[in-house]
Amino acid sequence: MARTKHPRRPRIYFSFRSPYSWLAWHDLTTYHPGVAAALEWRPFWEPDERSEKLLTDAGGRFVYTPMSREKHLYMLGDVRRLCQRRGLAMAWPVDRAPRWELSHLAYFHAVDHGLGAEFIERVYRARWQEGRDISDPGTVADLAAEIGMAREPVADVADDESARRRGVATLLDIDRDSVFGVPFFINRTQKYWGIDRLDDFLHSLAETSVMAGETDGGHARAKPVLPVPAVDAHSSDQGHAGGCG
Repeated sequence: MARTKHPRRPRIYFSFRSPYSWLAWHDLTTYHPGVAAALEWRPFWEPDERSEKLLTDAGGRFVYTPMSREKHLYMLGDVRRLCQRRGLAMAWPVDRAPRWELSHLAYFHAVDHGLGAEFIERVYRARWQEGRDISDPGTVADLAAEIGMAREPVADVADDESARRRGVATLLDIDRDSVFGVPFFINRTQKYWGIDRLDDFLHSLAETSVMAGETDGGHARAKPVLPVPAVDAHSSDQGHAGGCG
């Protein structure tokens, strides 16, 4: 008897660095909590030199296009508008010495303790609404402690070899899934980049009946998400669809 092949869970690649990822988290947890809880949440971050070497040695690569000054300036105003429409107060962070491994590898510890969603919420709030530095080990350890985790493993996570290996496995998945920016949604073979593609992703879930609890007659029950204005498709860095590279 042939074995039935089950499709992979719909998933989202998110980054604590990205304001659009934060807004996607807000919209999903506010308007589509059932979908948010059922998705597979996968972290995306720019690897440091050590992780990039491990990734290259494993046969992978990280696709990254630096953001132009023009795109960055556009994003500042765009995100401000989107926050105002959602009634969100925002404190734009200043990244003086970014270490993205720290918060994203710490997420795996939270998942192991059954606190993945709580960790995402707390880190996003700290970074985007409180202006805190999530590249500081003490800050991330404090945030972890607030949701019931031990401080020490989180503060030292960037030096933990097992956490590094787990991170490289995720970076390899990022490469295999051809993820070039966030938020990035995947349902079976369909891929959607940017917060303004969130509605399309939700409709694809309804059409494939993979989130039956969140749909009614093939249509998403929850309040539709707010679209994000797109930049000129002819810009030199190919613009963005409400997403960050």
